[in-house]
Amino acid sequence: MRRGRRCPARMASVGSPGRRRIDEIGDESRRRILDAAEELFAERGFDRTSFIDISERSGISRGSIPWHFKNKDGLMVAVVERAMDRFRESVRYDDALPELAEVFQDYAKWVRGGRPTLLFMMLTEALSSTGGVRNQYQEFFARGRKGLELWLRVQRPKGVDPAFAAKQEQDFAAAVQGATLGIHLGALIDPDGVDLDASLRAMAGLLGKNVADVWRDQPAPAKRRAGAASKRNGTGSRERRS
Repeated sequence: MRRGRRCPARMASVGSPGRRRIDEIGDESRRRILDAAEELFAERGFDRTSFIDISERSGISRGSIPWHFKNKDGLMVAVVERAMDRFRESVRYDDALPELAEVFQDYAKWVRGGRPTLLFMMLTEALSSTGGVRNQYQEFFARGRKGLELWLRVQRPKGVDPAFAAKQEQDFAAAVQGATLGIHLGALIDPDGVDLDASLRAMAGLLGKNVADVWRDQPAPAKRRAGAASKRNGTGSRERRS
């Protein structure tokens, strides 16, 4: 019985030095493509960047790019994923509640560690699409808001109506996120007029001093419910006697 030739791909078995070398070459090619794409997307934007541009910048053949990422949208999603992974890896807090200034400082470090304009290029693409980039952008910022909401929740005063407090914390987190993006954009457009670090420190100081205002304007019905709950727990009478 005549045997066929062995496929070269099967000759390098899994775990063999040859297979590992192939994987290393593939990983290096992927990294170089991502580096080049991230630079070019930040410099020129998504639409004005072609596979030919990425090939020339990375030194990887044009035909290898769709092999790794299927198409341009897939490459964009991979660039966004890597940028977000860098941010998640850079944020590490102990069990203690971090100061807002520390949170903003980590954000500034992340901005400088990558491409400062990449975030807004991602925003432009997210606004003009309904695919993976938009979904990932939404997830990234939703995580940021959830982190701020959690930071507030652990400081929530006792007796505040939970539904009211949750809505206030959600709105506050969205406002802080928007202000942070505004400072970031201002520093990109007018770096001489907007100091990213100083502006973020100022905002952290202002918010830290006035954080109690988040729950201050509790509606009257919510106040009555909170008072009734305090009375049931036996705390209302003690407060009146004091």
